[in-house]
Amino acid sequence: MNALLEVRDLDVRYGARRVVDGVSFTVGAGEAVGLVGPSGCGKSTTALAVLGLLRPHSGSVRFSGVELTGLRARELRALRPRFQPVFQDAYGALSPRREVRHQIAEPLRVHGRWRAADGPARVDELLERVGLSPAHGRRLPHELSGGQCQRVSIARALATRPELLVLDEPTSALDPSLRAGILNLLMDLQDSLGVGFLLISHDHAAVHHVGDRILTMRDGRLVA
Repeated sequence: MNALLEVRDLDVRYGARRVVDGVSFTVGAGEAVGLVGPSGCGKSTTALAVLGLLRPHSGSVRFSGVELTGLRARELRALRPRFQPVFQDAYGALSPRREVRHQIAEPLRVHGRWRAADGPARVDELLERVGLSPAHGRRLPHELSGGQCQRVSIARALATRPELLVLDEPTSALDPSLRAGILNLLMDLQDSLGVGFLLISHDHAAVHHVGDRILTMRDGRLVA
């Protein structure tokens, strides 16, 4: 399997404190890799470094053969459609005053991919892809459940047809019944779209449900 994401000797520090210590792993094209560990172990910091939202002290993050660390903002922005984040707080990730259909369309507009002729149909397709209806697109976030909001966040992440989703605790704020629905959705997306995942969670059961491989992190290091 070709490596889509390659992380080598990643080292992230906050002042003198080393939060991520020599972490190395790969995610293959279409592969779901779980990164599990207790709160404070450095897994979310690893996600931020992978996404280019935090600059590591040292180490390498390569996406599709391109070194991300040290890229200029414009160069990183050109690659962003190919790897997208999904965060834990779905409500917080959405604007409370905009209908969700406009928020799903936003990545297409930002990256110059919006076309008036077929853009609305693309948004409806994305809503249906994540188990919602086009009618949900005309609602505000507070009119949706937590699980529906997380589905909207996933739809927005899929808008640019990424090859990799980096999901940071995407089910931890949900009730158990809703968690199962999101995990099943992720498995379906992997099968139907071939998208790869880096799924970060403290919930071992959730990660084992979805992941092709499981990595365990503790005190900033991979231990298994």
